[in-house]
Amino acid sequence: MKTRQLGKSGLEVSTMGLGCMGMSFGYGPAHDKQEMIALIRAAVERGVSFFDTAEVYGPFVNEELVGEALEPLRSQVVIATKFGFNLDPETGKQAGLDSRPAHIREVVEASLKRLRVESIDLLYQHRVDPAVPIEDVAGAVKELIAEGKVKHFGLSEAGVRTIRRAHAVQPVTALQSEYSLWWREPEAEILPVLEELGIGFVPFSPLGRGFLTGKIDANTSFDPSDMRNTVPRFAAEARAANRAVVELLAGIAASKGATPAQVALAWLLAQKPWIVPIPGTTKLHRLDENLASAAVELSEAELAGIDAAASQIAVQGARYSEGAQRQIDR
Repeated sequence: MKTRQLGKSGLEVSTMGLGCMGMSFGYGPAHDKQEMIALIRAAVERGVSFFDTAEVYGPFVNEELVGEALEPLRSQVVIATKFGFNLDPETGKQAGLDSRPAHIREVVEASLKRLRVESIDLLYQHRVDPAVPIEDVAGAVKELIAEGKVKHFGLSEAGVRTIRRAHAVQPVTALQSEYSLWWREPEAEILPVLEELGIGFVPFSPLGRGFLTGKIDANTSFDPSDMRNTVPRFAAEARAANRAVVELLAGIAASKGATPAQVALAWLLAQKPWIVPIPGTTKLHRLDENLASAAVELSEAELAGIDAAASQIAVQGARYSEGAQRQIDR
């Protein structure tokens, strides 16, 4: 596994990371803890050094899983986690956003314990809190960096103005936002600003929450606890219309001896050398499939062909429920 630097920060990670959320949260019931520990450690054996979690995943249990899995391998890995929600420490019930500096400190202390680390490698603000000036947020993280409890500062789903304001207080190492062949909004304003400021980009849901693998169609049913039940883009009629994106990927994949998922990830890697996707999985064979995408090479002509074809496809459905969309900063 080759490595990439997240912008100009000096933070070097594997070309592809592993998003751990789905092991505990979001896509149905939590998976067996020991099986997931084995999967995370198998990823390290394969050269993955970048692991993504958050206090809200579970909540809390995903950080505990990642901490236990990576404790004996700490020197080989970079662990990213996030703050920004108001969670009841007993029940985990969510009550909106909270990025007050005092709360950030509380979250960091708790995350350090759950992750079994002395310092968090990359700490993201999970969602921008309109009630707290971003300068105060960046200042709080700057203090934590000075104290050695955090190494790098990141933002998630932040807009251009927020990125600039935060970066002026504490250099932002990475922005994490959704980006894939079926969600290309970051190309318009976000990517140019990241390039200008020397900030790395970590796309989450690089496989469209599983849709770009080609394994989901209009007849697929999801577990009642699966977040995709509330996402308009996963309504049955939207899934039927959006198969055009998968068919595009499948056509390219057939000519490359690859899978649609591998082409989707290879396309992302080809966009910028400071982009590091974090596809998630709970299956070893899918992990191997995703990692093999780093070896799939797309020529300039193939990339141009994908762009031209994709531009003719109008993806149907919003990517978030209405409530979740209100927490996106743009």
